[in-house]
Amino acid sequence: MKYVFMTDASCDLREDLVDEIGVEVIPMEFEIDGNFYLHYPDCRMMGLEEFYGHIRDGAIPKTTQINIDGFKNRFEPYLKAGKDVLYTGISTGLSGTFNTCKIAAQELMEKYPKRKIMLIDSCCDSAGLGYLVYMAGKKYKEGASMKEVADYINDLKPRIAHWFVVDDLDLLKKGGRISTVAATFGKALQIKPLISVDETGKLVNVGKIRGKSNVIPALVERFKRDSSDMKKELCFVAHADNPEGAKELKKAVKGLCKHVEIMEIGPVIGSHVGSGMLAVLFLGERNLK
Repeated sequence: MKYVFMTDASCDLREDLVDEIGVEVIPMEFEIDGNFYLHYPDCRMMGLEEFYGHIRDGAIPKTTQINIDGFKNRFEPYLKAGKDVLYTGISTGLSGTFNTCKIAAQELMEKYPKRKIMLIDSCCDSAGLGYLVYMAGKKYKEGASMKEVADYINDLKPRIAHWFVVDDLDLLKKGGRISTVAATFGKALQIKPLISVDETGKLVNVGKIRGKSNVIPALVERFKRDSSDMKKELCFVAHADNPEGAKELKKAVKGLCKHVEIMEIGPVIGSHVGSGMLAVLFLGERNLK
């Protein structure tokens, strides 16, 4: 292969799927209880059970963007070896990481004018990015050219529907994403935010779900409403420290699509949504209603 396909650790792809498609995942840093760790698909520096255990104990984790040197250190060995780089990562709607990547790429292309670095804003988040990378990675593994994979990504990314239900209102409050009043009333009334992703990759609070028993029916309803030809396609179910909920959601959508894979939300996104989140990712329409 004359180029390497890269993403970042916010994609929340399982290690076996990363290995299957041959994509390189750039680790991302998070801080918890004053200590810094890098998140890799194999969770080598901190397992997810330990991470969510810290959150349940009251810790407020923080995340850090990949800096310019972080990108340069990952890209340059391939450029030096005569290979090009295709990268798509966390959406500009959620992080400034992509803009930092553009600065690093420009500096490297000046140093290696015969090489090419192609960057694509995924407009996808978390396991939605993972879905995009996995689908594109299969093309990459089959030997598609860099342009062919890039064109496929640009065609596919607006068609990936993201639906999340967040359970941890306290962490959303501490992160400044909802008010103290909203968090207090939300917990008292068992109201959970229903979140989607718009065409630019920004998170959008679409509605509210009252009661735990209504979470999975609401996600399945969105799947049925917005999906397209899923009998032939893969679906991702993702969770943050909620394996039982993920199994139940997988069971509910299994007959509606060709195959379902379960992903665990890592620290990059888990730091903001907390324990308990459930999500479904599929091909269809980004319908923010």
